[in-house]
Amino acid sequence: VQLQAFGGGLVQAGGSLRLSCAASGLTFSSYNMGWFRQAPGLEREFVATINWSGRSIYYADSVKGRFSISRDNAKNTVYLQMNSLRPEDTAVYYCAARKSPAVARSISEYEYWGQGTLVTVSS
Repeated sequence: VQLQAFGGGLVQAGGSLRLSCAASGLTFSSYNMGWFRQAPGLEREFVATINWSGRSIYYADSVKGRFSISRDNAKNTVYLQMNSLRPEDTAVYYCAARKSPAVARSISEYEYWGQGTLVTVSS
């Protein structure tokens, strides 16, 4: 199983970025997908999750209303649209996959992880 996240970069506060995570080696449409992030010196934290059908979505309070998670099962890809970015959104962003039918926000409940993509928001 491979999860490859890309789309990170340097952006000014208030700007937008779209992250993508391409999955291979698994039946993508059977997996719930999540985005997590880890800022320097901090623990990895939950950002957003979407179930296999795309009908069940949850966000961390810190990104609600600014970030949007979506998926394209035909392309084996999950996306994270990030708008109104803030300096505190600076982190390495990871995508993760979970086989269980229930969505989850805990790191330990995800089986597969991508390598991460760095997002830097300047003030």
